[in-house]
Amino acid sequence: MRFLGATKQPVCSGTLLFAEFISRFILIFFGTESPKQTRQCDITQKGYEKKRAKLLAPYIPQTQNVDPGLQTIQLAPGPGADSSPSPDAMSSSSTRHHRLHRSGGARDDRYRSDIHTEAVQAALAKHKEQKMALPMPTKRRSAFVQSPVENCTPPDTSSASEDEGSLRRRQAATLAQSLQSSEFWINRSLQGSSTSSSASSTLSHGESSKSQGHNHTQGNALADVLAHTRIDGSNVPPDITSSVPQERGPRGETGTGPAVKGMSRGQSRSSMMDTADGVPVNSRVSTKIQQLLNTLKRPKRPPLSEFFLDDAEEIVEVPRPDPNTPRPEGRQMVPVKGEPLGVVSNWPPALQASLARWGATQAKSPALTTLDITGKPLYTLTYGKLWSRSLKLAYTLLNKLGTKSEPVLRPGDRVALVYPNSDPGMFWVAFYGCLLAEVIPVPIEVPLSRKDAGSQQIGFLLGSCGISLALTSEICLKGLPKTPNGEIVQFKGWPRLRWVVTDTKYLTKPSKDWQPHIPTANTDTAYIEYKASKEGTVMGVAVSKVSMLTHCQALTQACNYCEGETLVNVLDFKKDMGLWHGVLTSVMNRIHTISVPYAVMKACPLSWVQRVHVSKGSVSSCDAFLNVFQSHGLKPEVICPCASSPEAMTVAIRRPGARGAPLPARAVLSMGGLSHGVIRVNTEDKNSALTVQDVGHVMPGALMCIVKPDGSPMLCKTDEIGEIVLNSRAGGTMYYGLSGVTKNTFEVIPVNSGGTPIGDVTFTRTGLLGFVGPGSLVFVVGKTEGLLLVSGRRHNADDLVATALAVEPVKTVYRGRIAVFSVNVFYDERIVIVAEQRPDASEEDSFQWMSRVLQAIDSIHQVGLYCLALVPANTLPKTPLGGIHVSETKHCFLEGSLHPCNILMCPHTCVTNLPKPRQKQPVGVGPASIMVGNLVAGKRIAQAAGRELALIEDQELSRKHQFLSEALQWRAQTDPDHVLFMLLNAKGAAVSTATSLQLHKRAEKITASLQERGGINTGDNVVLLYPPGIDLIAAFYGCLYAGCIPVTVRPPHPQNLAATLPTVRMIIDVSKASCILTTQALMKTLRSKEAALSVNVKTWPTIIDTDDLSRKRPPHIYKPPTAEMLAYLDFSVSTTGMLTGVKISHAAVSALCRSIKLQCELYSSRQVAICLDPYCGLGFVLWCISSVYSGHQSILIPPMELESSLPLWLSTLSQYKIRDTFCSYSVMELCTKGLGTQTEALKARGLNLSCVRSCVVVAEERPRLTLSQSFSKLFKDLGLSPRAVSTAFGSRVNLAICLQGTAGPDPSTVYVDMKSLRHDRVRLVERGAPQSLPLMESGTILPGVRVIIVNPETKGPLGDSHLGEIWVNSPHNASGYYTIYGEESLQAAHFNMRLSFGEPHTLWARTGYLGFVRRTELLDAAGDRHDALFVVGLLDETLELRGLRYHPIDIETSVSRAHRSIAESAVFTWTNLLVVVAELSGSEQEALDLVPLVTNVVLEEHHLIVGVVVVVDPGVIPINSRGEKQRMHLRDSFLADQLDPIYVAYNM
Repeated sequence: MRFLGATKQPVCSGTLLFAEFISRFILIFFGTESPKQTRQCDITQKGYEKKRAKLLAPYIPQTQNVDPGLQTIQLAPGPGADSSPSPDAMSSSSTRHHRLHRSGGARDDRYRSDIHTEAVQAALAKHKEQKMALPMPTKRRSAFVQSPVENCTPPDTSSASEDEGSLRRRQAATLAQSLQSSEFWINRSLQGSSTSSSASSTLSHGESSKSQGHNHTQGNALADVLAHTRIDGSNVPPDITSSVPQERGPRGETGTGPAVKGMSRGQSRSSMMDTADGVPVNSRVSTKIQQLLNTLKRPKRPPLSEFFLDDAEEIVEVPRPDPNTPRPEGRQMVPVKGEPLGVVSNWPPALQASLARWGATQAKSPALTTLDITGKPLYTLTYGKLWSRSLKLAYTLLNKLGTKSEPVLRPGDRVALVYPNSDPGMFWVAFYGCLLAEVIPVPIEVPLSRKDAGSQQIGFLLGSCGISLALTSEICLKGLPKTPNGEIVQFKGWPRLRWVVTDTKYLTKPSKDWQPHIPTANTDTAYIEYKASKEGTVMGVAVSKVSMLTHCQALTQACNYCEGETLVNVLDFKKDMGLWHGVLTSVMNRIHTISVPYAVMKACPLSWVQRVHVSKGSVSSCDAFLNVFQSHGLKPEVICPCASSPEAMTVAIRRPGARGAPLPARAVLSMGGLSHGVIRVNTEDKNSALTVQDVGHVMPGALMCIVKPDGSPMLCKTDEIGEIVLNSRAGGTMYYGLSGVTKNTFEVIPVNSGGTPIGDVTFTRTGLLGFVGPGSLVFVVGKTEGLLLVSGRRHNADDLVATALAVEPVKTVYRGRIAVFSVNVFYDERIVIVAEQRPDASEEDSFQWMSRVLQAIDSIHQVGLYCLALVPANTLPKTPLGGIHVSETKHCFLEGSLHPCNILMCPHTCVTNLPKPRQKQPVGVGPASIMVGNLVAGKRIAQAAGRELALIEDQELSRKHQFLSEALQWRAQTDPDHVLFMLLNAKGAAVSTATSLQLHKRAEKITASLQERGGINTGDNVVLLYPPGIDLIAAFYGCLYAGCIPVTVRPPHPQNLAATLPTVRMIIDVSKASCILTTQALMKTLRSKEAALSVNVKTWPTIIDTDDLSRKRPPHIYKPPTAEMLAYLDFSVSTTGMLTGVKISHAAVSALCRSIKLQCELYSSRQVAICLDPYCGLGFVLWCISSVYSGHQSILIPPMELESSLPLWLSTLSQYKIRDTFCSYSVMELCTKGLGTQTEALKARGLNLSCVRSCVVVAEERPRLTLSQSFSKLFKDLGLSPRAVSTAFGSRVNLAICLQGTAGPDPSTVYVDMKSLRHDRVRLVERGAPQSLPLMESGTILPGVRVIIVNPETKGPLGDSHLGEIWVNSPHNASGYYTIYGEESLQAAHFNMRLSFGEPHTLWARTGYLGFVRRTELLDAAGDRHDALFVVGLLDETLELRGLRYHPIDIETSVSRAHRSIAESAVFTWTNLLVVVAELSGSEQEALDLVPLVTNVVLEEHHLIVGVVVVVDPGVIPINSRGEKQRMHLRDSFLADQLDPIYVAYNM
């Protein structure tokens, strides 16, 4: 009697005493997909432990003589989910002894490489000496459950709380119901904040947490720092970060942390952070980053060579061949022949003939016995029954499914067999019925749900085989998922199938004259067996009738099968060994098969051992098994490992030995040698040894070679590992329906070292890696689909699994629920391990286990892991028998749908092929050489200019308009009733208008009030605190009439005073304002109790409410003595979080208005719509000043009105037929996201934008090309011309440098090479080129403006192929920074720069922006070729990493593309580490999916390793009024631990 089993089947230490083993042999097969324990099944952990202890109690003394390593593993508690000892317990226990090889089958059946548990322990001990302190990731306590109000994000201190920029936030967040004090929040975040996961989280796993007190003291220290932080006077424009953390505002903005001391513009922020200036030194984040830095300082294994090449091909380091790499030294191998296949006289001409013979002559003889769930026999099928039922089915299939003239099935058609593993009887009948009907059976697994893992691939198999009919049993059909109306659901990717039930009662008895046609076996296909590849594609291996018969004969000869024996099969009977031995060969030899379904194995792992005992059969598995059962009479020579693959079928098998035959061969190999593909006996390091056992000799009648696994099939040398190829009549013939793939696998002709074929016989690739040892014994060490090729070395997925499972304690993960695969990132394969975490494992345990796995794999395999992820129990995609579907797992990982609960990325340790950091060359070249160099290279100096102003200007008009106050008076006299301003509300109705005269009169009243109530002197600064509207404009002119200097300030948000009032206070203090003009409502707010909580309300300057003005006129209107006098102060927050005020003179205002008037062709009959914030920059000029100068009518739309009425701006354009409009990116984004889907409805309401000639986005940044294009495309249907949308560009030193007018050429777009850009070079490439970046021109340069591109370090002009700082010369440049500190010389330099050579007399202002100038093919108004200015980014924001210059927006664009749930992202650096903050718009369980995807995309596209990935809620990244990200605020908040992140991952 025989036993058929796989090494993966669970082994039990047995309650049975075998009196003797009469078994002939046990076949251990390394192939079929074997099940693993997965779920909490029929027995609880506690019950399992009790049962196990009870079972093992009598035998514990008997295991004394077992190797202690084995003993511990045999007795280790099984996973809580397993009702049986884990399948791997056996294999990793045999670590000392040998490793069995199996092949073929699906990828879950791992053959465990038996690495010593001691080896792993030794490796970890070595690491312990080095004491690694890895920072543990920070996770919200909510553990991905939506947290209650208690846990919500800490309060807001964003500077931009009342911005348009926050419009997008408002949609996401709702108004905080209760406004608690900031102390409440600080204490919350310190005592119970979900961020502070535990006191010990900052410690390495080697240290113990001191006590809970640690957390408390740290908290108090942080509270002290927060409480005492205040603005400090220093000689620079102050930073505007507010001084207390405040309540999150109505827009869901987030705290930006305590004030950071002001710093000079040139000073680097990182130096400030290094000294923790303004950041709590013991902030938990800082501690962790420090830990990470310490970890990363440890040297990497391969030293980097010193070079950098900027060519695409050679950007990565090419690994130099190591002279010590072992190379094969043996002679070329000779093909190995199996013994000849004997000819036996009574062998049948075809397999069906055997069945016919036994059905007739041995009808009562048992063919198959099936066990029920308890392990008791359920039914026995005799050969007579099997024959008669198969006959009925064959007759029914051919004659009863269609009509005589149109049968549904014809011989040669393919049919799917869908039967559960618990019903082998029905399957046998169906399989033989198909053979008798000469249709081709294709056995597949039963689909469980519409979205089974790999279901689409099974659909591909059914499609490639042209299957339209499926056979199944009645019970199985009832269990298939149905649609509501009772039909079977359409499975994903499957063709439409007709389902036929094959239960006996539905079959027709054949008529007397009908006989099945049983021809002699030929090369026609008999059946198709499915096979999944490494990528997950499922192909059908076609087996011909003659192959099927020959294979049965070869197995009969090799295993010495005899008629009438008994065979116990615990394998899957639908494919592989279970099918070949248990269904086909058994029938040929009239063997009685006892089939033990997998469900029985799970419920009662002993069932097959009992069957073997009761039936005097035989058992499975290797040394561990032998050790346990030898004392019960098991003989070593009966264990027969074999190797197989779906393509070649059985490759080799150890013949059942006679008693006392020599024991099997063993090889102790060096894993280092194996990774280089050579065989070396391991002598030195026993930790990295692999012991392997042979799988016997080649099959009878076969010829075997070992060839190189990749490239041409060259024969290997004798000491080289290669792929086994087999020539045999008993193998598969092709992949059905896939001729291309077939050729590479089934028609291989090996060649010798000279490249000449060794003969004309074709071989089949088996997918097994191995070698031929002494005595022609075959050894298998792995499978090609489990091969991971990292940096030229081969590693085996199963070896890595075995190492991971040998790391104690395994209580963190489930054995057998672990997947290893590689992903291709940055020119190499990177290893990823994914395992299922037990529900009871703590964060600390998991993290500790993960870090120990890293160390063990590093020591034993000398390879770094890229990513180690733990997912919740039972969530990995399963194969039909419960194993892990590896290719589907990989797909989920790369798609971001794996939802890990713990993740550890190690890009720093395993990415060793980054380019060498660039060394900056010292500038030793003189100006003359640069000039000559540029000329020789044919490069022009990069400069450009707008039209000349003086030539076009009407002298008389310019005199009248020298001062704005005079312009307004002149308009009030000459055209008193001309409406200059019209303000719209959310409904689109004009709430107030102002004619020239009304505005003049109102300004006069305000002047009178200022002189009367304010006691104001000429030249005093006056703060204007108004909502967007006409009051603000009147107050501005009132100040000019009084000779005061107006300072416009955004009013505080009444619902969010705590966040917004400190900014107002700061500007008032910095500008030394002597008076505040405001409305009655705002005056109440400034003096309210709520305001008193945030600022000192007793020290406000005089507040004048302009709602109630006296009717007095001022005695006289002030006229400035010169145009160089200050007109107003413009305060703004830069994206780096600095508050800067610039001084604008009367001459500059007039020159700017003149330029805009010329560029946009503005005159009195024009209407212009403005949807901008009116507080600073060009927005203020267009809102308040331009109309008074040019006389056109401005329709004012406050951006905040769009929140309640999204179409307001667009409907205004349509209603008033506006030709020119100005907006911000925030407004454009709001319309794109909010109205993009409503264009049809808007069109139906009559909205028409065909009147719009220019729609200009006012910005101080690189044009957002994607947003502009989306906006144009979305509203094209409403008549918007794609040429209309353009952008303006301004900076602090010059409010408007470019503005797309009406006359200039259309803005051009170029594609530049990102790699060159990092070197400050500009190389134009074609659209769609790899690493290309599209850049749009920033609008036409305004009249009177000149720009030049300058090297920011040498201050010399650059050629047009360089990226440099944009310097500007123009009559409307600002006069300088306004600061309260005396040192203005430092700042003055920004406004009065001279080039170091070239044109030394011109004065330039530094914009602080990097850009370049390109001469285009387009012509400007004068007919010359047009020079376009391209803005790339702010110099202060660029990241200097690896000696290269990166622009945050480029990295952020890549990050936002990485996963569908990333709403927004921002990057910054901290001590040379790149930190990426991503806003998660999806559910919190997706948070950890982002970590690997973000790391991958930044590495692939920017060649940078991300140091920290922070996942936060939507709306956390602070945004200013222009819609620009404030990355420095974000950085300060992160380092001060105020972000309340969902997850922080520290990449190793």
